[in-house]
Amino acid sequence: MGSNSAASILDRILDTAADNLRIEKILVQMGLDPNNITYDALFNRLLEIVLANITLANMFAVVGAIFLVATLLMQTIVPLRVANMVGCMFFVAYGALSGNFGAFILYLLLLPVNAIRLRQMLNLIKRARIATEGDTSLEPLKPFMTERRYRRGDKLFKKNDAASEMFLTVTGTFLVKEIGVELPPGRLMGELGFLTPNQRRTATVECIEDGQVMTITYEKLLEIYFQNPQFGYYVLVLTSQRLLENISRLEGIIAQEKTARQTLATDDIA
Repeated sequence: MGSNSAASILDRILDTAADNLRIEKILVQMGLDPNNITYDALFNRLLEIVLANITLANMFAVVGAIFLVATLLMQTIVPLRVANMVGCMFFVAYGALSGNFGAFILYLLLLPVNAIRLRQMLNLIKRARIATEGDTSLEPLKPFMTERRYRRGDKLFKKNDAASEMFLTVTGTFLVKEIGVELPPGRLMGELGFLTPNQRRTATVECIEDGQVMTITYEKLLEIYFQNPQFGYYVLVLTSQRLLENISRLEGIIAQEKTARQTLATDDIA
């Protein structure tokens, strides 16, 4: 019984749709005579419809649509955001003039969203340029990072673990166990996993004093990189600087161990 009723309703829907989509009915709705259709009559009727809808509100909507469609053809995020904001402004004007409250609110809310994202991207680009002069602050990345807290004894990651995110220490102290180096606030961790082919951790990091870190996934880093190619150089400078610092620490440790062995050998001889 239920299946027969559903089939009957479906048949009625299909019949109604087929009836409404008949060419004759569409022509009648357009104000044309189905029995006397000519190219001139069709062209003139379409022209009348276009001219009847040429209003200031619709002109704003057309210009806004052009800008929004243009965003689909853009490959970088900054011009895309700018074009999107311009398109949104035209649609806000359209909504206000036509009395379309839904369109007005929708595009009015999209304006600050695009403005915030545009500012974040411009900050990243600025930092990418400043990075060439040696300034490797991670402040521009913070809007894209999430907060995480650790207690003493917690391990952030272990050596050879799969790497999927980068860390920035905010408070607390963290220990790189393999080389015995303590990382105070403001230090980067886990950045080498972003560049290694197998994306594995090269050391174990443990929290030795309760603290807070900011994290960003490698997927997000790649997304930002492809949206802003200049950001790639910024990340390269950051990771290169950290790698050189790690090498310098290791050289210092090796030198200390060598000195200690020489001293021990001298004492033994004496």
